[in-house]
Amino acid sequence: MGDLVSATTSELWARLEAYEIGFEGAAFPFAARLARENRWSSSFTERVILEYKRFCYLACTAGHEVTPSDAVDQVWHLHLTYSRDYWGEFCPKVLGKDLHHGPTAGGQVERTRYYDQYAETFRSYEAAFAEPPPPDIWPGARRRFGVDPKGLRVNPNDVMILDRRLAIMGAVGWVVLGILIAVVIGVIF
Repeated sequence: MGDLVSATTSELWARLEAYEIGFEGAAFPFAARLARENRWSSSFTERVILEYKRFCYLACTAGHEVTPSDAVDQVWHLHLTYSRDYWGEFCPKVLGKDLHHGPTAGGQVERTRYYDQYAETFRSYEAAFAEPPPPDIWPGARRRFGVDPKGLRVNPNDVMILDRRLAIMGAVGWVVLGILIAVVIGVIF
């Protein structure tokens, strides 16, 4: 971590680092549930949980409202469903205060507010941790507020999910293959 302001913030970070979300000894632990629900690898999931802890640290120490990335927000949403843990352990014993989730009310004023808060969150992150947030977890504001909100929850048993980049490359591949076959047939005949 970068320079911490006081022993209190050092103690807060130590509590956050040591904290494990969820039920001790659970057959299906928090991280596994988070990975499954978001189709993340276990290593990416662990990184996002660390970023969630960093976000919570900033929420307590930055001196201004902070805005999470979409991935960090997914951790927060799931953590909130573990309500006994979140409200009975995490907020009072780890953070030392309540941390409420406040979604946007919508509209241009709110959009501007969250863009500004996200930029301020990045500045506070760099000041607190002496490095920029990882871009694969904390993308730029355009992606955070323009692309990520369009995500939706689907059941893969009901739908087929294709990576757009791979689908486009696959379609281009089929077109090229078709052209090659046509050329070969033209040469043969």
